[in-house]
Amino acid sequence: MFYFKNKNFKLSKVVGIKELPGYINQYIHHDELILAAYKTPRDHGSFTDKKILLFDYQKGFKQRKKIYSIPYHAVSAIDITFEQKKAMIHMLLENKYKVGLTFINVEPEDKVRLRLLYTCINRIISHQELEEADIKKLLENKFSF
Repeated sequence: MFYFKNKNFKLSKVVGIKELPGYINQYIHHDELILAAYKTPRDHGSFTDKKILLFDYQKGFKQRKKIYSIPYHAVSAIDITFEQKKAMIHMLLENKYKVGLTFINVEPEDKVRLRLLYTCINRIISHQELEEADIKKLLENKFSF
């Protein structure tokens, strides 16, 4: 059950899987494969082959961290939009809540990576097999234009 409505997350820098903070692995099952990870100065977002994990650090009077786990089977619809220096993935969840992921400071290589990540997520949502070549490109972080 998701308890947030129409949440938007900002992500910017691609993070290598080996660079992820150790605590993130506590939320990833041993049979899951991390496809991509992103961060901002305070937040993290990881995309596995089973779910999206979003770590939202909130500053203020009470500092707190919210962790969102969105299994792909809960996603009803997904789209991706590209602009000059940003990209957005919008998801409609089965409970009719909307989740937005905004990627800022996007370079051409980042657009290729996001397009491939989107393709993988779309295949998972559609119950199709992931392409080994796509997984390899994401894991090795190697893209051609």
